[in-house]
Amino acid sequence: MIPVLRQRFNASWTPAKYAHLLSWLEQQCGEGPQFRHCETPCFFPAELIDRMSQYGAEMVQQLLASPRYMEESERTIPEKWRVPNEAPAPLFVQADFGVDANLDPKLVEIQGFPSLYFYQPLLADAYREAYGLGPELAPLPDGLNIAEYYGIMRDAIIGRHDPKTVVLTEVDPAGQKTRHDFLMTEREIGVRAVDIRGLIKRGNRLFYMRDGRETPVHRIYNRAIVDEMERRSVELPFDFRDDLNVEWAGHPNWFFRLSKFSLPYLTHMAVPGAQFLDRAGMVEHPERYVLKPLYSFAGAGVIVGPTAEQLAAVPAEQRSGYLLQERIDFQPVVETPAGADKVEVRIMYVGVRPVNTIIRMGRGAQMGVDFNKGMDWVGASAGFIAS
Repeated sequence: MIPVLRQRFNASWTPAKYAHLLSWLEQQCGEGPQFRHCETPCFFPAELIDRMSQYGAEMVQQLLASPRYMEESERTIPEKWRVPNEAPAPLFVQADFGVDANLDPKLVEIQGFPSLYFYQPLLADAYREAYGLGPELAPLPDGLNIAEYYGIMRDAIIGRHDPKTVVLTEVDPAGQKTRHDFLMTEREIGVRAVDIRGLIKRGNRLFYMRDGRETPVHRIYNRAIVDEMERRSVELPFDFRDDLNVEWAGHPNWFFRLSKFSLPYLTHMAVPGAQFLDRAGMVEHPERYVLKPLYSFAGAGVIVGPTAEQLAAVPAEQRSGYLLQERIDFQPVVETPAGADKVEVRIMYVGVRPVNTIIRMGRGAQMGVDFNKGMDWVGASAGFIAS
């Protein structure tokens, strides 16, 4: 994205430096990365990251200001997963952008759910350590320094509570590929990851076992995804519908409200046209679209350029659960020794303030691991911003 930095990096890259990146992360986390890490970070002009950050915030504000959207998105929350005392706005927002042939950002997806807020600073440090990147390259948007960043995250997740009474909930956290993020969450702000199945309910209160002692839960930073809980038939010791004496750091209802479901309601220069499949009627040139299940994880079920037969194969009773989105020709814009990569930039927000980024690089049809198997110079990465 910044030619002089890209050329300098590519010319100085060595396999030994990349091996040092991975070994440094292993030293920090106690084991190696659990998903592929790209050989390179990305270098972005500040103007581009600022524009993406502004666009994502505008989209959230547009949705929150729409009575129609707020009413219709409320109906997307399955009764089984409807949590009382909903927050009026999402606490955590992720907006994913690619860039088209004009290097303009285009929205891929938006969601109201937490992401790797604590692993990304570590990954940025790893790239800086392995490749000797200078301090003039900023890993955080909006002029944030790392102390301010952790202060924002601490306030968002812990609030006024003792960190020991705040938990990060996940299904089998020790077995998740993102477990290093959980490790860093505890290391940086003292909030421990617990298996959501291991919580204890007494009346309208929740507890968990901490170092052999039953400890009250006053606030939950939830990372357990409904898709996975349903797929694995997870049995919980409480009901999400219970009126519990607990706060949510990121109210769970926003997982449904702010999601792929939001895309047809957005009117913005950075949002490709989208419609629900059951309202699409006759679709000419279906290859110009992307078919997406509304609530899938990690790209599961997404078909880029579907055929008419694939559209017709979706059962009538399920068509309202699919989105048909205009296909954007995302361009490979990062030159690497293995070829030019496409890049997807996730702007991570607390409220509508941009606080960090996640970068994914690939040369396949999508950015997911399954579409980039056997390739070098692809995978998870960190972004550095040059003003």
